[in-house]
Amino acid sequence: MSTDTCDTKKSRGRPKVFDKESALDKAMVLFWQHGYEATSMAHLVEATGAKAPTLYAEFTNKEGLFKAVLDRYLARVTKLRETCLRCDNRTLEEALEDYLYLVAKLFTDKETPTGCFMICTSSVLAVSSHDISEMIKARQSLLEATLLKFLEQHQQKGEIPATTYVGNLARYLCCIVQGMSVSAREDASHEELMQIVNTTLRLLPELKKI
Repeated sequence: MSTDTCDTKKSRGRPKVFDKESALDKAMVLFWQHGYEATSMAHLVEATGAKAPTLYAEFTNKEGLFKAVLDRYLARVTKLRETCLRCDNRTLEEALEDYLYLVAKLFTDKETPTGCFMICTSSVLAVSSHDISEMIKARQSLLEATLLKFLEQHQQKGEIPATTYVGNLARYLCCIVQGMSVSAREDASHEELMQIVNTTLRLLPELKKI
């Protein structure tokens, strides 16, 4: 028997290497499209191409896989968000415009499901998914915290009146982002989201006084 034949048989028997990042991206799309409850482990196995024992060994259960997906999504979005909001050479208006333009672009990106992964997922959670709900809420609060810090920094620079309670403005901006996500999920176009962005920016001089 030739050694070439033996080598061929051995190579055919080698198990596929588990690509964790690829599996997370595929699972993210599934959760994003259908929500947490409607996505089963069977669906995840089919979408990722991984065997069920592999997913269980890596993530323990569906909740563990969802947490890993959520953290992966948040890491990407946080990096992009901070690029806009932590640019020292941009004014308040310029930085906020950059951020909201980015939000409109991401929520209508053809390469991913529409809207925000966290907002879309949380909106269809059942009451029984308390742990998942709390997990998402904890991570959503990071957006408000980031916006609050951003506004406080520009208030210290004198771009926002000292009498303004920037906590209210941070919450208002969070509501704008959430509304844009819902609109995108309901098939609003990029141009329609930009109308929301431009209206918000026009109101900013008055919002800074609240």
